Amino acid sequence: MRHLAPETPLFEVIGARLPALKRLEKMGIRTVDDLLRHFPARYEDFSKTYAIADLEPGQQATIHGVVEDIRARHSWRRNMSIVEATIADESGSIRAVWFNQPYVATALKTGREANFAGKASVSEEGEIYLSSPTYEVIRTRSGEGEDGAQEMNHTARLVPVYPETHGITSRGIRFVVQQLFRRKPEFKEWIPAGILQAFRLPEVNAALRAIHFPKRMADATRARERFSFEDLFLLQVANLKQKMAVAAERAQPMAVDIERIKRLLGELPFALTPSQKKALWEIIQDIEKPHPMNRLLQGDVGSGKTVVAAIAAIIAAENGYQSAFMAPTEILARQHFETMKKLLARISTDSGTAPAIGLLTSGSAVAHYGADMEARSTKAEFGRRVAAGEIAIIFGTHALIQKSVKFARLGLVIIDEQHRFGVRQRAELTARRKESSPASAGAGAGGGAPLVPHFLSMSATPIPRTLMLSIFGDLDLSLITELPAGRKAITTSIVPPQDREKAYGFIRAQVQEGRQVFVICPRIDVPDEEDKEKARASADPRQMKTLELKSVKEEFEKLSKTIFPDLRVAMLHGQMKAREKEEIMKQFKAREYDILVSTSVVEVGVDVPNATLMMIEGAERFGLAQLYQFRGRVGRGEHQSYCFLMTDTAGGAANARLKAILEAKNGFELAEKDLALRGPGQFFGQVQTGLPDIAMEALRDPELVKEAREAAANLLGADPQLKSAAPLRRRLMKFLEDLHEE
Repeated sequence: MRHLAPETPLFEVIGARLPALKRLEKMGIRTVDDLLRHFPARYEDFSKTYAIADLEPGQQATIHGVVEDIRARHSWRRNMSIVEATIADESGSIRAVWFNQPYVATALKTGREANFAGKASVSEEGEIYLSSPTYEVIRTRSGEGEDGAQEMNHTARLVPVYPETHGITSRGIRFVVQQLFRRKPEFKEWIPAGILQAFRLPEVNAALRAIHFPKRMADATRARERFSFEDLFLLQVANLKQKMAVAAERAQPMAVDIERIKRLLGELPFALTPSQKKALWEIIQDIEKPHPMNRLLQGDVGSGKTVVAAIAAIIAAENGYQSAFMAPTEILARQHFETMKKLLARISTDSGTAPAIGLLTSGSAVAHYGADMEARSTKAEFGRRVAAGEIAIIFGTHALIQKSVKFARLGLVIIDEQHRFGVRQRAELTARRKESSPASAGAGAGGGAPLVPHFLSMSATPIPRTLMLSIFGDLDLSLITELPAGRKAITTSIVPPQDREKAYGFIRAQVQEGRQVFVICPRIDVPDEEDKEKARASADPRQMKTLELKSVKEEFEKLSKTIFPDLRVAMLHGQMKAREKEEIMKQFKAREYDILVSTSVVEVGVDVPNATLMMIEGAERFGLAQLYQFRGRVGRGEHQSYCFLMTDTAGGAANARLKAILEAKNGFELAEKDLALRGPGQFFGQVQTGLPDIAMEALRDPELVKEAREAAANLLGADPQLKSAAPLRRRLMKFLEDLHEE
């Protein structure tokens, strides 16, 4: 029999007409490789077979017996089908019950020999019985297993339990996976033998068999480590190769007059903190070099990253180069634009004329030339001015990476909250750095490769070091670790349901003092009937809980018409048009509204100094790092500020988790706790990182990340082009293709 290749379509193996095939395709499973890399989430230990007489209440066990009697009936009172069977072995008999599984009566005829695996439950009368056990009919011995015995898939072993979807059960997946293994799939090993040996990792084919059908739990654990390692290893190889490639590129070195920088800093209305100065110095040292800066500037909310980045953009402008300053939302792009306008109004320039700056979003194009000289224009006209080099610093959203935007002399790219962009957008921007290289490209040493811009990414999301080394491992890191002097600590409280009225009273008091309030809700709309039906059909408690989440529209109606009919309440969410969102934020900042009810669209960067209260509805539904971001939207002015974490329950594990935000000394400590509690997928989402589930979970393990990075560094140190590792080269190309598909 010919071995199965990983790329073989599933329909060639299991048949094109099988209903399960379409359901698997909906899960993104189309090939042998896809299915064999759909790993179990956990295992049920049914490895030991017990005599019926030895069963104890609560025990997870497999029994081997004969069906003595089986019958099906319908319970009209409970509206469900019930199948009951009597199973016997030499030691005695036991009753088994299945609910809403009428097909069991057809599969298990009287006299049939089978294994039954499940939990031994106890009825109200004290009878031990099996509740909905997994069953496996014993066929005539035909030498299927290595020892001539029938190989068990669902009982009498460690039984894999898979991530499922509607119509696809773990039993069905086990059946298809076993069919594949009977055809002996053959995967080519691509991890170099020396690395497998050094880190005691199993070979790929052995690992696939062990992760799906392990003989011992230790085999499954080691196999999972291998697949966790391989994705982290590929990511680290990709990061280090990117770092090597950037080091080999050429950029325009910027001339920096330190005395000029000192004068510029002296003109600011505030003094930079020591860590702001350190970060700025690291950036200056980078942009003075003939190789492109590739740096991540990370700091807590309100720590002053924007000012540091703005000074770098001013240095580029004074060297005759343009800067592209890209933000994830139009609100934040506009805020950075306004911050730069204020900054330029306060500082002197060597030429006596402030550099022209511009704002480009999906809804507007604005150019600012200093003082009161500001003009809206069409996007086409704005694009012509950028292409002509008339605008030195351009702020914007994804609009900046449109092919229609051409830069005359792009010397610096700044991206705020980089993790919020999908992998593909980041790749596009990186690729366009060469397209938009300075006019002098090709000039210089050897008249060689074109120049590329310097690259600075910023993030206020506290990212644990494990994630930093993995997700952003190709970037150098600058940290701003302190807040500007004079900032007051934000008073944070967990508010249970019974204290809601007190919270509303406090809001009213704050507004009467002239302050403003944010109210954050987890969703935009009230769930419709289709949403409710899907949640009920899933029988997933988490989906049912989402039906209870407060919505912006519902909360806006309640606050504006019932709770605070005399106050000015506005609403903001991601489905609104860009111009509408922009106008509402402008009005809120101008104090035309007292309360702004919003989704997480305000999580990043929104600066309203007069807002002193952040109320977060359903706080237990958000991650700790996200709550930290929300809280950072207040406390940015001279007044004492507050954060209310509104909960749906009076206590419990969720509130215990929220207490971490009260106790954490800083955002980085909180991020470590969030990583341990919720996992890395909640920081970025699998879509934004492009990493498989197993690799995302592996990011929790600092030692494994360290091993993967060490292996990648050693390999590339000896063979930078991977000339002696052709299988790894091919695998890396495939990994990067998958990583960039969102």
